[in-house]
Amino acid sequence: MQTELFDTAKRADYTFKYNTKLGRHGWLRLTPAYSVKLVEEIIKTDCKKGDVILDPFSGTATTGLVASEMGFSSVLYEINPFLIWLGNIKCRNYYVMELESLQKQFNQCLENIVVSGGFWLPPIHNIERWWHSDTLIILASIRNRLVETFGEPEGTHYHNLVWVAFSRLIIETSSAAFNHISMSFKEDTVQYGFTQIKSLLQTIFSNILLSARTQLSGNAKVIYTDSKIMEINKKECFDTVITSPPYPNRISYIRELRPYMYWVKFLKNGSDAGALDWETIGGTWGVATSNLKSWMPTNINLPAQLYEVCDKISRCEDKNAETMSKYVHKYFDNIYFHLLNMSVLLKCKAKVNYIVGNSSFYGHFVETQDIIAECMKQIGYTIIAINTIRRRNTKKGLLEYNIRACFNH
Repeated sequence: MQTELFDTAKRADYTFKYNTKLGRHGWLRLTPAYSVKLVEEIIKTDCKKGDVILDPFSGTATTGLVASEMGFSSVLYEINPFLIWLGNIKCRNYYVMELESLQKQFNQCLENIVVSGGFWLPPIHNIERWWHSDTLIILASIRNRLVETFGEPEGTHYHNLVWVAFSRLIIETSSAAFNHISMSFKEDTVQYGFTQIKSLLQTIFSNILLSARTQLSGNAKVIYTDSKIMEINKKECFDTVITSPPYPNRISYIRELRPYMYWVKFLKNGSDAGALDWETIGGTWGVATSNLKSWMPTNINLPAQLYEVCDKISRCEDKNAETMSKYVHKYFDNIYFHLLNMSVLLKCKAKVNYIVGNSSFYGHFVETQDIIAECMKQIGYTIIAINTIRRRNTKKGLLEYNIRACFNH
């Protein structure tokens, strides 16, 4: 196993910040999304014409969209229904005439909005922490009119571009702040007027339609799959894997996705959110944390380094130390079975790239890259190398890596 160190600068061009002004990649922000530039570099290095790419943790479909832009075919797995919906919308081609017709429908729709209380609002806990009460009335009125014109979000029809724009609108008018790795709240909500919100929505929608005009030369599809199992796609064969699984750092995807998922009705209540997060690797929202108390490992042969760090975490003087120890243990238990089940989908000599970050609990570092690399070795992956990508903008000592490997049947 080889570890190679590169420049450990922060490299903002290797993060989601690089994506925000890149057409479809910037439609919606999800902080943990990784860089378009990084995916492009890996594809140029590892892929040849005709190769099929797999991303078993689709997220916002960065891998699939980059692959399509570069003329490759890809399959992406995802367990979150909202991300499946968003990813397939981002990765399809649109005809200019359809987009022009949609723009006219949209303009007419916005001319006939009646702002009134009483329209449906999502059942988000403490919703006025997110939006000013007057802003909520306007957003609910706009949503009601969009439903009357375009129907609820569903499938990959080009009408869904309206709902991508609305999703962007709700986050832009919220008190959510993205000035660090996760999401926080500004001190006060902002009161927006109807004209201001309408103008913002028009700008967002126009930018989305403009980037949707660009034709993709490859193709990508996002499929509902639990990446721990992947049983439904055992006939697929892939040449290259490019992915970035959730890091073991208690940053929950579901937390940041909740506003989108509630407003477009992919979530009905908080218990559904917690149940979904429990099924994901590294999920920690709601019931996902309380379930850890009774969780038991299914693999007793994980790398020794994992057991050592889990023991150190569990012995820390903190009421949550035992729970956090189990959280780390469950993360790698899940990752092991993911890597094992994925191996049957790979062609001989397939190249694997896992973008991961280490983490720290109570001052004890969980060296994710080393533990995953050892899991790969146990399963039968070969030529394993760990390349340091960048220094993360968080605690001292936290880095991001690319674990590179091959799989020979």
